[in-house]
Amino acid sequence: MNKPELVNSIAEKLDTTKKQAEELIGALFETIMDSLVKGEKVVITGFGTFEVHERARKTGRNPQTGEEIFIEGSKAPVFKSAKSFKDLVNKG
Repeated sequence: MNKPELVNSIAEKLDTTKKQAEELIGALFETIMDSLVKGEKVVITGFGTFEVHERARKTGRNPQTGEEIFIEGSKAPVFKSAKSFKDLVNKG
């Protein structure tokens, strides 16, 4: 499912316009992203948790030359699904 299909599905389920559904989805995604940027965890009971994991700086090798290189640390957003969500997916 892509974003337009998600918008259509939400609009049908809420019996609202596609424009309103798109605004709702946009606000939801923006709120989640803003919270993660601030370093906050977003927990949606029964669905899952969005959080930021920090990747440490490490050394690697250039595969062409074998030269040692440094790979800078970074932050990555991650999602961990709730047990009830996992169970639902595994039944399907």
